[in-house]
Amino acid sequence: MMSTSLWERFRSGLWRDNPGLVQLLGLCPLLAVTTTFVNGLGLGAATLAVLMASNSLVSATRRWIQPEIRVPIYVLIIASLVTCIELVFKAWFPDLDRSLGIFIPLIVTNCAIVARAEVFASRNPVGASIVDGLVMGSGFALLLMTIGAFRELFGQGTLFSRMDMLFGGEPVRGIVFADNGWLLLVMPPGAFFSLALAIAAKNAIDGRRKDAQTAIPRRARTMNR
Repeated sequence: MMSTSLWERFRSGLWRDNPGLVQLLGLCPLLAVTTTFVNGLGLGAATLAVLMASNSLVSATRRWIQPEIRVPIYVLIIASLVTCIELVFKAWFPDLDRSLGIFIPLIVTNCAIVARAEVFASRNPVGASIVDGLVMGSGFALLLMTIGAFRELFGQGTLFSRMDMLFGGEPVRGIVFADNGWLLLVMPPGAFFSLALAIAAKNAIDGRRKDAQTAIPRRARTMNR
C-alpha cells in the first residue's frame, strides 16, 4: 500500500505535477543554465537537496512559526541552506560552481521551493514533507537534465561533455556525435524552444492517453449493442 502510494507520488512529481513542466516554476535557472547535461545535473542536484532540507525544516518548525511572518521565515531557511550548498560547490566542485555562476545563489528565489514549503511542508509531518521534496525535486532535476542533454546534443553535437567538473581530471569532451550543431539551441532562444517542445510533447502524450481511455468505454457500449 505504501509502495503504491510512493509510486503515485513519484509519478506526480515527475510527470503530472512537475514543477517546471506543468506548474512552470523556477524557469529562470531552467532556461539559463541548461546548455549542457552537466549544468542541468549540477543545478538539479543542488535544487533537490535544498528542497528536501527546506521541506523538512519547515515541517519540523511549523508549530512555532506565526502565520504573519511565515514567508520571511521560509526564505530565511532556504537562504541558509542555499549558502551551505554554495560553499559545498565552491569547495568540492569549483569548475561547476563557476559554470553555474549566480544561479546557485538564486535558488533562494526559486518559486518551486517556496511553493512546496507553503503548500505542503507547512501542513504535513516531516517524513511526508521529505518525500514531497524528493519527488518534486527529482521532477525538476530530471527536466533540467533532459533539456540540458537535448540542447547539448543538437546544439554542440556532444553529450555528457565536461563531466570532469563533477569528477575532476582532464577536461572531458564526452560522446561526440558531430563537430558542431545548431548554434541557436545553446543560445537563449534555444532554451525557450526546448522548453516549449517539452511541454508540447507532454501535452500530446497526455492527450493520446486521454483519448485511449475514453475510447475503451465507447467500444464496450458498441459491443453491448
